Amino acid sequence: MPPILNAQGISQSYGAAPLFRNIAFTIAQGDRIGLIGPNGSGKSTLLQILSGAIEPDGGEVALRKRARLSHVQQESQFAAGQTVRTVVEAALGRSAVPTDEWPARLAETLGRAGFESFEVAAESLSGGWRKRLAIAEGVVQQPDILLLDEPTNHLDLAGIEWLEQLLQSASFASVVVSHDRYFLENVATAMVELNRAYPDGLLRVTGNYSQLLEEKEAFLHAQAKHQDALENRVHREIEWLRRGPKARTSKSKARIDKANQLIGELADLNARTRTASAGIDFSATDRKSRRLIELENVAFDVGGRTLFQDLDFILTAGMRVGLVGPNGSGKTTLLRLLSGELTPTAGEIRTADSLQIVYFDQNRVLDPEVTLRRALAPDSDSVIYQDRVIHVASWAARFLFSGEQLNQPVGRLSGGERARVLIAGLMLQPADVLLLDEPTNDLDIPTLEVLEESLLEFRGALVLVTHDRYLLDRVSTTVVGLNGLGAAGRFADYAQWEVWQEESEISFKTVDKTPDRETSPASGPATTVIAKKKLSYLEAREYATLEQRIAAAEEELEAARTAYEDPAIASDAKRLVSAQTELHDVQQLVDQLYGRWAELETKIS
Repeated sequence: MPPILNAQGISQSYGAAPLFRNIAFTIAQGDRIGLIGPNGSGKSTLLQILSGAIEPDGGEVALRKRARLSHVQQESQFAAGQTVRTVVEAALGRSAVPTDEWPARLAETLGRAGFESFEVAAESLSGGWRKRLAIAEGVVQQPDILLLDEPTNHLDLAGIEWLEQLLQSASFASVVVSHDRYFLENVATAMVELNRAYPDGLLRVTGNYSQLLEEKEAFLHAQAKHQDALENRVHREIEWLRRGPKARTSKSKARIDKANQLIGELADLNARTRTASAGIDFSATDRKSRRLIELENVAFDVGGRTLFQDLDFILTAGMRVGLVGPNGSGKTTLLRLLSGELTPTAGEIRTADSLQIVYFDQNRVLDPEVTLRRALAPDSDSVIYQDRVIHVASWAARFLFSGEQLNQPVGRLSGGERARVLIAGLMLQPADVLLLDEPTNDLDIPTLEVLEESLLEFRGALVLVTHDRYLLDRVSTTVVGLNGLGAAGRFADYAQWEVWQEESEISFKTVDKTPDRETSPASGPATTVIAKKKLSYLEAREYATLEQRIAAAEEELEAARTAYEDPAIASDAKRLVSAQTELHDVQQLVDQLYGRWAELETKIS
């Protein structure tokens, strides 16, 4: 079957700088393509070309006859006065869905997206619910291809899992620009990396993110070997040229032409393979005290609803806390409490003397009219970083900006480039505590990896809100989970928190946050009921492993009994006493495990 979409020879420039040249991109039925690449490589531009929103400088895009295409852009914005219902109805009006099927199609799509009320104003929704609505707007049109640009930005972890399930079961093909490595691992059936390091401008592999990494490593290894061989050949040809050969014969002229061709090929290869990474390195202070922030019985209410209560927590130097929970559960509110921006409804927050806190606000925006120069160095043409004066051009280069970009307005930067500008500002402030609210939005994967390393090396304390599960697993030493209904817990990792949610039978789907209050997309506060737990979280975890532990202990008991009854030790008093002691200890362990099992069974029944 021919592809649904076939793009050939696509080229696009941004001013004088080429984004990509002569690339090919095809989408077939059932494809779930993950699209990655460095910030500024043209991923969003490529999606706009594929969608037909802009014309490429060169090449052509052919869409199969009567094929339908939906494009969910990076920023989800809705006009004033639009409700959840009217947004989806307008999308149905642009589709081929018969009008008599609209009510059922609307109810089914919004229901699966988690909306309970369809009359809520779209502009009042939190970032995560606006993203859900934008995805529903695209899906309801029954497209053959769905293009998604950073769809996991602003979604909470439950929202990301919903999107994974949606794409995995969808009948349409999809192309997803994302930096979420776990998401790409779970969803993609093919991966494309847009990068000028590749001869064709991109590398496409069949499989998920892991397969891309394997094939990319093999490709780069082969390319490096080719580059070494080419450098040796060029070196020999340059030595020959230095001897001043005369181009009097056809053979000499051909060799000179070939030498120049090899030199040009090597120069192109060197230019393509030259890589750089952002120099992210947060500065910690020299504070010696361990206890930085103490929370005692802290609670916070908003709009008549308790976000969390009885929160006791001590933040010490070196701790890296991952803060998780659904949209509207109070993650950003807790960060603002820690920063001193808000006061708790109940309880007390104590901070160490002269504590220096640096807060990355996910909603902070840059003035699009300000030049990159002034955004990086507001007061002069230099910055002070770790007691050193650095010229703004050098500081910009640290974050992969060229000198030519310094006088460009920030509004012309990509989302990932703007995120790097914000991080550059944070790095100028020495901190005892870093509070980071979704710092990974729009960052490319190479920059994410540098950010991870910097956070791992940071000597102060860190509280991190992120939807990037890979980053959360790698960086955090403990996880604090909020459910938005007043409960909070502390866990070893994200997986343990997920188990807690399941065993507590907590439904998160109606929780949301608006600019003035934190509510569900329904007309009032969320009223989800927490089922009564017969076992605590730790007891449930213990009970789940008891049967296996008893079986293992009984095997040890049988082995100990066999050793005690061995005739070979009957005349060896020392070995006999040792075997008897081991048998007694193992028997006690088995009795204790059976006793604990009976105790927990009594609680359940």
